[in-house]
Amino acid sequence: MVRQYIEDRWHRRDDDGKRMRSNRYGTGMQWRARYFDAAGKEHAKHFPQKKLAQTWLNEVTASVVTGQYVDPRSAKVTFRAYADAWLDAQVHKDATATLYRGHLERHAYPVLGDLPLGSILTTTVQGWVKRLGTGDPGTGRKGLAPATVGVVYTVVASIFRAAVSDRKLATSPCTRIKLPTVEKTRIRPLTTAQVDLMADSLPAELRALVILSAGTGMRQGEVLGLTRDRLRLLGKNPAVTVDRQLVTKPGGVTDFAPPKTEASNRVIPLPRVVVTALNDHLARYDIGDQDLLFTWLGQPLTRQRFGHIWRPIAKTAGLTAETGTGMHALRHYYASLLIRYGESVKTVQARLGHKSATETLDTYGHMWADSDDRTREAVDSVLGNSADSRRTLQGVS
Repeated sequence: MVRQYIEDRWHRRDDDGKRMRSNRYGTGMQWRARYFDAAGKEHAKHFPQKKLAQTWLNEVTASVVTGQYVDPRSAKVTFRAYADAWLDAQVHKDATATLYRGHLERHAYPVLGDLPLGSILTTTVQGWVKRLGTGDPGTGRKGLAPATVGVVYTVVASIFRAAVSDRKLATSPCTRIKLPTVEKTRIRPLTTAQVDLMADSLPAELRALVILSAGTGMRQGEVLGLTRDRLRLLGKNPAVTVDRQLVTKPGGVTDFAPPKTEASNRVIPLPRVVVTALNDHLARYDIGDQDLLFTWLGQPLTRQRFGHIWRPIAKTAGLTAETGTGMHALRHYYASLLIRYGESVKTVQARLGHKSATETLDTYGHMWADSDDRTREAVDSVLGNSADSRRTLQGVS
């Protein structure tokens, strides 16, 4: 049980320096409430009325009994200090850790970083979220896309949840926060002519990269990290094994890492057009079994380096927000081909390495044939034939 005390404290004094007794309204007098925590540390607070002091002590006692007690000193740690410690403690992939740290340093620390955890209110967070979306005219900083605002907020909200779990805070300020609406854009797949144009426009060392991506739906990191030993080009069932990706660490250093999710480990069948493109590529360049298939000036392709090569080509080919402007557009193209030729949701999910069929449907559901049309065709194919037969028989009779 919390040891608690309430004492009267006099602050007003007369001209001779003697303490003045308060009147019945408590003028000049405060009540000092104090308690000792489990570590023996004293905590005190002053109130103008004794009943307010007692209420505060009762709340402290109740929080101790229910296991919700938070040491007031804990909330004085700054958001930056706690967030850094939180990030260091997480079991994140290197790419995820780098992404989260970048979001914190660019978007959270400038506003929240030096504030004590206990001083950050729900209104503080809501105002910060609003500025993320609208930008800051004073600094010339542009607003972030609604989806990006959601990602940054999710990181910050996770930190505050951890602070509550660690008894740094009693409650999280990330409650009832209104985020900007994310307008979901329906993906419009590339045309084959656009794919051909990009393949022809890229440097010779990278042309097969476009055909491989469009013919397998592999993610950018998976393609850039593909080595020759992951290819099976001979026999009746040529395929590519996807079991890792190339990531860029701080300082521009590249390394292999596991795929995005466990479901991303997969074997993808290779169409003849892809096998032909890869064989031509291997015949032209000296690539060992453990060597990367695609490099630039003898070096692995980082996302930044590849982006400089890709962006002008994407602009020339007319890639837009609806098609996707990055290599992901080729992944969408592959998915659209599978759907157009009648592959099931589960097959498309497996080929793309999606974690669930829900993810596949959320992204590409609009590309499957309209259910209304399928319903009409199903009924017409059965009842329609039956009706035709009855009319024929009636005509005979």
